[in-house]
Amino acid sequence: MIATVLLQAAGGGLGVQQLVVFGLIAIVFYFFMIRPQVKKQKDQKKYVNELKKGDKVVTTAGIHGRIIDLNETTFLVEVDNGKIRFDKSAISLEASKALNTPPVVTKA
Repeated sequence: MIATVLLQAAGGGLGVQQLVVFGLIAIVFYFFMIRPQVKKQKDQKKYVNELKKGDKVVTTAGIHGRIIDLNETTFLVEVDNGKIRFDKSAISLEASKALNTPPVVTKA
C-alpha cells in the first residue's frame, strides 16, 4: 500500500489515467460543442442556397420580407414600405423556420 502511494506521488501511476481522462473530455467536447455547430453551419448554408423568388425570410436584424430578386451574393427583399438589398449571410435560418411553422393552437 505504501508503494502504491509513493508511485502515485511520483506521478508514475497517473500518466495513463490522465491521458484517458483528457481523451474522454476531448471526445465529449467534440460531440457536444463542435459537431452541432458544424451541422448548424451546413444547414444554414444549404437553406440560403435553396432560396428562391417569393420565399418569405427573416434577416438577422429581424426584418421580415419576401425575396423578389436573387444574385450570387445578395438578394432583394420586399418589405411593407419598399425594397431593401441584403447580403445572403443576413438570412436567419432559425427565425425563418419559426416564420414558416404553423401557429400552435391550445384549447382553454
